[in-house]
Amino acid sequence: MTDTTINFGYSDGDVDTNRSANISLNEIVAERYSRRQTLFGGIGAATMALFGTSMLTACGDDDTANAAPVVTAGSSGATSSGRLVTLTGTATDDGTGGGVVWAQTSGPTVTLTVTNATGSVVTFLAPSVSAATDLKFQFTARDAKGATTTAETTLTVSPAVLGFTAVAKSQADIVSVPAGYTATVVYRTGDPIATGVSAYANDGSDAGFSQRAGDHHDGMYYFGLNAAGSPDPTSNTRAVMCINHENINQAYLHPAGATSPGGVRPYDEVLKEVECHGISVIEFAQGTGGAWGYVQNSTFNRRITPLTPTTFSGPAKGAAFLKTAFSTDGTKGRGTVNNCANGYTPWSTYLTCEENWVGYFRRDASDVTARAGTKDAVSLARYGKGSANGGSFNWTTATAPAGDTSIAKFNITLDPAKPADGTGDFRNEIYQYGWVVEIDPYDKTQAPRKRTALGRMNHEGAWPGKFIDGRKPAWYMGDDATNEYLYKFVSNTPWAAADASATSRLAIGDKYLDAGTLYVAKFNADGSGQWLPLTFGSGPLTAANATYAFADQADVLANARLAADALGATKMDRPEWTAVNPVTGEMYLTLTNNSTRNITTNPTDAANPRAYTDPKTTGGATNGNANGHIIRLKETGDTTEATGFAWDIYLFGSGKDLDPANINLSGLDDTNDLSSPDGLWFGRPQNASGLVKPLLWIETDDGAYTDVTNCMLLCGQPGTVGDGTTKTITNSLSGGTATQATRIGAAPGANLRRFLVGPKECEITGIDSTPDGRTVFVNIQHPGENGNPSNITSNWPQSQAGNATGRPRSATIAITKNDGGVVGL
Repeated sequence: MTDTTINFGYSDGDVDTNRSANISLNEIVAERYSRRQTLFGGIGAATMALFGTSMLTACGDDDTANAAPVVTAGSSGATSSGRLVTLTGTATDDGTGGGVVWAQTSGPTVTLTVTNATGSVVTFLAPSVSAATDLKFQFTARDAKGATTTAETTLTVSPAVLGFTAVAKSQADIVSVPAGYTATVVYRTGDPIATGVSAYANDGSDAGFSQRAGDHHDGMYYFGLNAAGSPDPTSNTRAVMCINHENINQAYLHPAGATSPGGVRPYDEVLKEVECHGISVIEFAQGTGGAWGYVQNSTFNRRITPLTPTTFSGPAKGAAFLKTAFSTDGTKGRGTVNNCANGYTPWSTYLTCEENWVGYFRRDASDVTARAGTKDAVSLARYGKGSANGGSFNWTTATAPAGDTSIAKFNITLDPAKPADGTGDFRNEIYQYGWVVEIDPYDKTQAPRKRTALGRMNHEGAWPGKFIDGRKPAWYMGDDATNEYLYKFVSNTPWAAADASATSRLAIGDKYLDAGTLYVAKFNADGSGQWLPLTFGSGPLTAANATYAFADQADVLANARLAADALGATKMDRPEWTAVNPVTGEMYLTLTNNSTRNITTNPTDAANPRAYTDPKTTGGATNGNANGHIIRLKETGDTTEATGFAWDIYLFGSGKDLDPANINLSGLDDTNDLSSPDGLWFGRPQNASGLVKPLLWIETDDGAYTDVTNCMLLCGQPGTVGDGTTKTITNSLSGGTATQATRIGAAPGANLRRFLVGPKECEITGIDSTPDGRTVFVNIQHPGENGNPSNITSNWPQSQAGNATGRPRSATIAITKNDGGVVGL
């Protein structure tokens, strides 16, 4: 802000009726400007409080003339919410120097931070406002004799707007962020998380991944810690970070790639690959210079892998289909795998979600024959295990030490010599996966709990709706596979805000997550929709169902896909992440793409309206809904308990040059065109990025647009459901055409911009921030995924520092704004 001089004067405002020769008060002030007289003349309680009672005690009887300091507080200025503001005052006096101070006198309260030795320069974050709002500040200086002068300045704050220039598309092997921002690598695959664990060699020789960062960093959540190491949701400098490790870049984990002599995998290689999956619970901390790092020796650190003991809770606990040789009563299990997106609870626990878990299991031809004609056969087929195969990475070919069944559990082939209830083998192990898993990030003694009331599917995430005291909370979940469904779980128990501070966090999870109603979504052509309850005994969900005879509620939940089929839910274009606008409560869902969407055998519908050819220039064209879209819904009555909703499509992915009438329906241009939206997240409501008109962050996992750019992160400020129009488009594919009516939100225009582009062959996935929004964490997954040790196709994150050597590693980065403002604003 520009300095300006403001002169100080005094008048009591009375009419002069005293005609005597006695000296006047104004003459006294002009002759001797003492601190006591200033205080009594009206400088105000604020200045008194800031300078303290020393203003009185320093008063004396010295009649020597003392001119007051001359001060400036800067001219009036303007900014917008979330921006960093600097106030600079100046003061000149007779050289004796008594001090200066800034104080706020009106407007929404902000925290002033002194940034220089004298106190004349302060900074603060412009507060969140819904309309232009004035903030007034007073700069006061006093000299050693107590003479005090003040000056004022006014700052007008407008609502938050995007505050960065769009990043250009790129195929470089670095993370690109806007000018004025810095990206720092914090936590990489293989980083040691315990004292005494060696640094990661990154040459395939490393082992011990139960004490190292896993691979394929994905969904994550920031859980604050105070200086004493206790939970603190307001902490901006220290946290326990929960990070999913979805999968592995197998070739880079071994010296020369995976080995399989005679078709048999070495046990040590398999163990390494297994332990690279799961979750990291790891302490992050900000250093004195502002740089973020992880704390290797933190007592909070732990890895949760596919071998970690877990427990089951909810309706399916103890069900016959959960019984195995490891857990003969069906109440316990081992581990979690293919953890993709995530969720959280307000009582400070982490929800990790098991996505493409089916592929890890081996099923022999003998098992296909043995289970033919049974309910198991129907269930296995519906979840993608209807035929024989060896399972991802052929883990079960490895020979484990005697008595160790941690690898054998991935073979679901039944042993006819073992009990028919499955307690002698691992025929039922596949039913132990596909759940939402709750983790207490602060207490490593607590085993993760699989919450069966939320159903079994390819859980992409479990993001909560708005928590309102006295209202039943809900979590929204996509089933990430082609032509699958959107689900919502509504707890039976109304939310009580006091539970947010409970110390028995998993016990609170029992209260809200073990009983409720699981719903699946049906989207209607007129922009309405219904939540259909997956309740045993209701409609087709009975033992009389011709496709699958449901036995009880546990059976319905374990076979949620079959139940949703029976109810007539809407098949979606690969439902991925969900996110909820913290202001409006509207739910957003990424529909990444669908290569099977066409004109005849899998025709479009209003909620999934496009079928076309994307003209990729390398690797061949892609058909179907190649670029994906983002749909959003508004619950009836704005309540998580609703059974109806309205919907429209917020955004259609597309290259900027594709047909604007039928493909590029959102009018994307060079600053914001994208393909295959995947990760999704709104700014936290503790800062301006999550208030009034929150920022929506969109991450991509793309194959259709990679001839133009690497995957990316975009940032926008969406409107609301119904802010656009209806439109009929013409789909053209494989020589056929068909029209489809749909509902399109307002074109985003400049309210959507590309914020980040990742390195080669990566996916951008996983995002969260500090409560103040001044640091945003993003995960970079599987850079160089198409390479191997003899053909390394990315050197990231080494390349971020200019070192174009070495094997690539997934990693978490911290993004900060160089001036300290809220990221994105």
